[in-house]
Amino acid sequence: MTAHTSQAIQIDQPGGSEQLKLVQVTVGEPGPGEIRIRHQAVGLNFIDVYHRTGLYPMPMPLQLGMEAAGVVEAVGPGVTHLKAGDRAAYASLPPGSYCQLRVMPAKCVCKLPDAISFETGAAMMLKGLTAQYLLKRTQPQGGLQAGDFVLFHAAAGGVGLIACQWARALGLRLIATAGSEAKCALALQHGAEHAINYRTEDFLARVKDITAGKGVKVVYDSVGKDTWDKSLDCLQPFGLMASFGNASGPVPPFAPGMLGAKGSLYVTRQTLFTHIATRETTQAMADELFAVVGSGQVNIRIDQRYPLAEVQQAHRDLEARQTTGCSVLTL
Repeated sequence: MTAHTSQAIQIDQPGGSEQLKLVQVTVGEPGPGEIRIRHQAVGLNFIDVYHRTGLYPMPMPLQLGMEAAGVVEAVGPGVTHLKAGDRAAYASLPPGSYCQLRVMPAKCVCKLPDAISFETGAAMMLKGLTAQYLLKRTQPQGGLQAGDFVLFHAAAGGVGLIACQWARALGLRLIATAGSEAKCALALQHGAEHAINYRTEDFLARVKDITAGKGVKVVYDSVGKDTWDKSLDCLQPFGLMASFGNASGPVPPFAPGMLGAKGSLYVTRQTLFTHIATRETTQAMADELFAVVGSGQVNIRIDQRYPLAEVQQAHRDLEARQTTGCSVLTL
């Protein structure tokens, strides 16, 4: 069995960014259903912070990272959709993308179209597939039609800027929230119809004003604790509260009866990995993402690049909410 060496970022215990260590690891041959991939670029996501801090507990020691793009070096038995030499990109469990080289399950790895660069591929898979399942697969009663209002929190982040553009392509009227005037401007540039600075404005009052008192059909929320209560009040009767993250902390327990009192609302907590549980669904969702990026309707904005060795700074910037768009680690 041939052994290959790779630099990788590992943590031995949950904690702050200082836990992130650059180490040398040995990488073997792919087994059944696996591939070995040499990364060209690695994507950064807020879920990486949750894994590092222990908010989402993982076995230790842990190699972080959920998405990347590169070239397939070898495929194991049973892998038919990829071959050595293919350009590929993925968002996938288990974590481990913060490295030069890895062996991993092939199920969620997709061939990357030649027209899409490695950096774009690395930056867009987790965030783009998240935007896809939110807008296309996480819908209120009766679905979403052109002209419908939706509220999207943290809209200047990686998922948000993709969602702003994709919503515009679908004819949806997206109301964005963000934490600064500059971030609001960014959301508007990327297709949001309205943008609210939640640090200086009451987003509930603004949403009611924008929608002539009717509210929105769906709220997409990755912020969590800080936005939860007012978000419920932004919804129309039978509206959907779609939670997909908790950057400000987990949502406290609440009594289901309040959903009835606020208009027979629906609440769901979504995660990408339920949606990409099968090879077929992963490919179908990726095909939609590749098409909307390839057509130019969605531009993947990479605003931060860090060498692999500077991953601690990357995590500090993410946690301080100093990033916009997407961030990648370069190799």
